Amino acid sequence: MAALTLAASILAWPTGRISLAQAAGGVAVLSLAADIGYFGQPGLVILWYPFETVALLVLLERVVRHVPSRQVGIVGPLTGAAAILLPLRFTLHAPDTGLKESVFAASLALVPAACAMGVGLYLRSLDNRRAHAVALARREQRLEVARDLHDFVAHEVTGIVLEAQAAQLSEDTAPEEHRALLQRIEKAGLRALDSMDQTVTALREAEGRKWGEPPPTRLYGLADLHELVGRFSSMAVAEVALSLEEEVAGTLSREAEDTAYRVVLESLTNIRRHAPRAGRVQVFAGRTADRAVEVSVADHAGPEAPAETLPRSLAGQGGRSHGGTGLVGLTERVSALGGTLEAGPSEHGWRVRCLLPAPAIR
Repeated sequence: MAALTLAASILAWPTGRISLAQAAGGVAVLSLAADIGYFGQPGLVILWYPFETVALLVLLERVVRHVPSRQVGIVGPLTGAAAILLPLRFTLHAPDTGLKESVFAASLALVPAACAMGVGLYLRSLDNRRAHAVALARREQRLEVARDLHDFVAHEVTGIVLEAQAAQLSEDTAPEEHRALLQRIEKAGLRALDSMDQTVTALREAEGRKWGEPPPTRLYGLADLHELVGRFSSMAVAEVALSLEEEVAGTLSREAEDTAYRVVLESLTNIRRHAPRAGRVQVFAGRTADRAVEVSVADHAGPEAPAETLPRSLAGQGGRSHGGTGLVGLTERVSALGGTLEAGPSEHGWRVRCLLPAPAIR
């Protein structure tokens, strides 16, 4: 019995079709049966008792730590009872011992059994916390990939679609203008491919990164707004004006800078999709009176633009029949940084305004 218990505590389970719960439960039942029906010499206990005691304690710790929740409620107490009642195999059958000695010996065995159970519960809690943290890290990585696909790839693909539509509508366009349209489509397609390559690279390198390390995606900032506005201006008929105050770029944390950039990117993409006849777009980034950083994008669609052409991407502001998740996700991201994001109709069109508070400034 001691050899069988020792083997069960050392072997790796599952072995074949036998799981750890089945092996521990079977050994515990046999141990309890041997306590009642033991017929050997009580004096030989010194030979096997230490080995079987240690084996049962190790088996109890493994059961409490690894057996699934549906089974541990049965197998755990059964294995614990086998470890606590093991001294009865000697005290019940020795001629000089009785009930008092049995109760005393079982009480002594209760202490190491409780310690083994406590170690198992502690390690089980660490395993659960680790599994939960890994699940959260994987979920955050999937959300990051989804944000990159939405913010960058969708932005460039939208530009490609609009350029292609413009080429079809312009029947009297000169060959030089057609060539310029095709060049802009080519550049937008190459940028979309680059963004897709970065996203795929982040996914492929996920297994090689340390646990909890974020994906190596590029972080943009307010200093990149000039390039973003320039690309938008080259692919839109609207007049775009960027007002970027001096020394604002680089004052926020990297995550806050990237969030501010994505707010502008999402706003320009919405204007391109839902307000294509906007005559003027104003992009502003600067400080407020309380030293917070304000980023706003306002389009001037004019009074002749119908209401349904205005971008409505924020929950509670109407909405599109498809999509509409960009500013919703950005609102949660800005809120996590302690800021606010508002979107709604303005005097001449639609306005998105983001405030990032002073504590986020380095």
